[in-house]
Amino acid sequence: MVETELPNPRELGELKEKRFHSIVALITAVYAVVLAIATLGGSHAMKRMLLFQQQASNQWAYYQAKSIREHLYKSQKAMLESELSLIAGTRGADITAKARAAVRAFGDEQSRFANEKKEIMEKARELEKKRDINLSKSPYFEYSEVLLQIAIIMASVSILADSRAVFAFSAVFALGGAFMCANGYLLFVSIPFMR
Repeated sequence: MVETELPNPRELGELKEKRFHSIVALITAVYAVVLAIATLGGSHAMKRMLLFQQQASNQWAYYQAKSIREHLYKSQKAMLESELSLIAGTRGADITAKARAAVRAFGDEQSRFANEKKEIMEKARELEKKRDINLSKSPYFEYSEVLLQIAIIMASVSILADSRAVFAFSAVFALGGAFMCANGYLLFVSIPFMR
């Protein structure tokens, strides 16, 4: 007859405990990877927000320069028109024709600068929208980082305390952190207090 040895219940408990610790350690590493992705996303969103802010500021400065030039031509045109009305009958036709040509030229330049300003304004507003989108992503990444850090700490505590309940608690935080991270990239849900 073949003799079979029954496993020691204490050894089975130790194997079960080691397996739980290994699984929790592996899942904690996944938490850390998601945390790194959230940190990278937050950093990228802030860099892009600052870049778009700088580009929008540059566009508004360009808009202001065009506006100044437009008003300069407008005032020069108005001054020349008033001078033209004063000299209309007293000077020769040649001088009057040159003055009218200058008035038209100033008017054309004024119109050109006004049209260019519109294009610059549209581009500046487009850059501001991109800035605002990246600014709205930032809080999601920040909350994601906090939730994932708490999840990692709780998972570590679950190993030390050998507690499945604490590990489940860490999983809830990790899921919340992963959701916030995904929402930071995709903005599929707008959470009111996150603005």
